[in-house]
Amino acid sequence: MTLGKPGFSRNMVAARLAKGGRSRHSRAPREDPMTDTIAEMRLPTQELRDDIPFYTKVLGMRMDMIYPADDPRIAVFSGHGLRLRIEKGAPESPGTLRILTEDPDGFADCQRSLTAPNGTRIEIEERHPPLVMPQTEHTFVVRRLKDQAPWIIGRAGMHYRDLVPSRLGGSIIASHIRIPDGGPVPDMVHFHRVGFQLIFCIHGWVDVVYEDQGDKMRLTAGDCFIQPPEIRHRVLEASDNVQVIEIGVPAEHVTEIDHEMMLPTPHLRPEREWQGQRFVYNRAEGAEWSPFRLPGYIYRDTTIAENTKGVAGVQVVRRGQGAPQWAAHDTDILFTFVMNGTVTLMGEGRDPYPLEQGDAFVIPPGMRTCLSDPSDDVELLEVTLPGTFTTTLG
Repeated sequence: MTLGKPGFSRNMVAARLAKGGRSRHSRAPREDPMTDTIAEMRLPTQELRDDIPFYTKVLGMRMDMIYPADDPRIAVFSGHGLRLRIEKGAPESPGTLRILTEDPDGFADCQRSLTAPNGTRIEIEERHPPLVMPQTEHTFVVRRLKDQAPWIIGRAGMHYRDLVPSRLGGSIIASHIRIPDGGPVPDMVHFHRVGFQLIFCIHGWVDVVYEDQGDKMRLTAGDCFIQPPEIRHRVLEASDNVQVIEIGVPAEHVTEIDHEMMLPTPHLRPEREWQGQRFVYNRAEGAEWSPFRLPGYIYRDTTIAENTKGVAGVQVVRRGQGAPQWAAHDTDILFTFVMNGTVTLMGEGRDPYPLEQGDAFVIPPGMRTCLSDPSDDVELLEVTLPGTFTTTLG
């Protein structure tokens, strides 16, 4: 005897379910074909009944599946952007689960570290932890290009050369970055959780687009960008062998991809601030030159100190009139990169350092130095944090 309507059998029901379909009597909507593929993380357990209350009540996850009914050995939980398959006898190690939340002290009864019955370690952390600015470890640093420091392939295929290997205790990272082959750059819209970031072009050109700053901008040799904390941006295209100097504070900071924002954005907001800083696009062309803080040199201001409210200062320095003198400063970080020409760095109690294009140095506060014997074509990039400080001559 056939149950139901003619031509409708239990075998047909099984076949339709195997294909992901449903009986026409089912009221449940068909899943969106774009979201019918999901991923699970499998974790082991010895006794599933002990894990169910922990993952549902303590961690606040939802149990979506459990089977077989007579003696359950598999349960699937979802929550916090994760899907977990807890399976009795699974061969994997229990692992560590990190839960990031805006209120870590209000989660899991204020516990920041737990261990589930199945052995999985649970760490509760802040979703957006505050930016930590490490104490600067002051030291005298000289980094020369001819010492052949290695180039490392980093994000988006760019080549990085570390200019301050010690990172001054984690307070700063200074990178010489190049893209050997020009053309489109495989970048995505992203932002940096950072306190200060400078991009200074020393060779070639690069096109970048920024949030609320209009259409793409071309950075050419001598130009610079200040990227305020968390401004969305994307590198679009570059010339062959484009080279930039990138300064970031602190040394270790997070880069996040923004999958939602499209650039350029429809609004032009040049006065907008991100954590008290404005975006700066400073061009070398037409700049005015003035006497520098060090005798024997002139400089052009990039307006960085003004637009970061004194967080940092960036100057381009050339040879001027008069003889160089010995001097000391009291700023926390003073970094210099030799963009062109030659100069000799004299340091109190140290041997002279003849420097040339591609070399960099850091002078700690209070140390007397002198930039002597500059060539006529010498050009230096000086970055200081903070941007306002005192120089003592003699």
